[in-house]
Amino acid sequence: MNYINEMTLTFESHSINEGFARSAVAAFCVQLNPTLDEITDIKTAVSEAVTNCVVHAYPKTKGEITVWVGLTNTREIDIKVLDSGVGITDFNKAREPFFTTKPNDERAGMGFTVMESFMDEVVLSKNGKRGVCVFMHKVLERRKSAIGGVNG
Repeated sequence: MNYINEMTLTFESHSINEGFARSAVAAFCVQLNPTLDEITDIKTAVSEAVTNCVVHAYPKTKGEITVWVGLTNTREIDIKVLDSGVGITDFNKAREPFFTTKPNDERAGMGFTVMESFMDEVVLSKNGKRGVCVFMHKVLERRKSAIGGVNG
């Protein structure tokens, strides 16, 4: 993919940083002039991915979460949320609605379902020997973009 702009954000897995991550990603994506609904979709998906890292990747410790965003001149957004935590043993099971590894912590088990409903594509993979990479792809509707002219 040919990106016209990229950013990387790294922070510790404190739950307070979820809001920071979603706001930073949304602010970065504004340069493509998305609709309010598209920004809301992106913020929600990033929030779910980062929350999964905070709650599940580092259950007994703190660790590092990295969010990478790439923007294209065809009004597409790629987002990766990566951790080096405990990992997921069964990606298919983790994607099932209502599946949670923390049922006693009032977890709904809807994180991946929510991400998939707001993004055009969600791919899970291992991040090296430990951890997870959540890749999300969103295609914005055709309209004038702030940095790339009229696209689509």
